[in-house]
Formats: sequence, structure tokens, C-alpha cells
Amino acid sequence: MKPMTPSAALAVVVGNNPLPRTEVTKKVWDYIKKNKLQDPVNRRMINADANLKAVFGGKSKVSMFEMTKLISNNLK
Repeated sequence: MKPMTPSAALAVVVGNNPLPRTEVTKKVWDYIKKNKLQDPVNRRMINADANLKAVFGGKSKVSMFEMTKLISNNLK
């Protein structure tokens, strides 16, 4: 896949280097797991911290399916 450049908000989570979309998603999941942001009751939901809120357009909770779309909006 073609490397894409993350927005400034997404770069806080995945770094500044251009990455393929698949690698960006993997790094976001690594961040979510490391910071225990996956909802313990409904595991399909992601509870955003301050860094992810910027990526998620200010939303404090998104589904994993919505997250993929929001990440795509932060790639150029």
C-alpha cells in the first residue's frame, strides 16, 4: 500500500512518518491497548483520551468501525 502522511493530531499517536493505512490502523490499536482505552463492557467501543479525541473529531467514544473512517479522514 501507498504510504500516507498522518495529520498533526494523528501524528501524536502514530508518529510523523508516512505509513501505509494498514500500519496506521495497527499503531492506533497498539496505542488503544497500551492505554486501556477499549471499553471493558462493550469491546467494540473505544473510549478516547485527549490525543484520540483530536483524531475522532472531539468525540469521547466511537465504535471500532467508525474509528476506521475517522482515521482515514486524518490521512493525506
